[in-house]
Amino acid sequence: MTQRKIPEKWQSSVRAAKAVQVAFDMDERLQYQIRREALDNGLSPSDQIRHILTLPTAAKPKRPRLTVSLSPEDYAYLAERYGLEPGQQLEIKHRVMDELLAYSRQQLDEG
Repeated sequence: MTQRKIPEKWQSSVRAAKAVQVAFDMDERLQYQIRREALDNGLSPSDQIRHILTLPTAAKPKRPRLTVSLSPEDYAYLAERYGLEPGQQLEIKHRVMDELLAYSRQQLDEG
């Protein structure tokens, strides 16, 4: 079987696929310190660790975002909360986003 050459535009994806994620179990205070520094520096915790280790990082985050994993039970709960059907996942995501925006605005106003 012959190997096909990978197109140039996919080369960075190949490198990323070969990368190995490393997890560190450390004291909560140390984790908090690194996360806090990352936040203060506008970095992800992963990029902050790379910065501490003097490893290269991307110039700016490719997709700065917050994430949460939602189970089918979570969708059912949120659907009931928002008066929707659990299958309306896109609308649920929109409502969650609206709620998070309202929360952050309130926190900014109070702070």
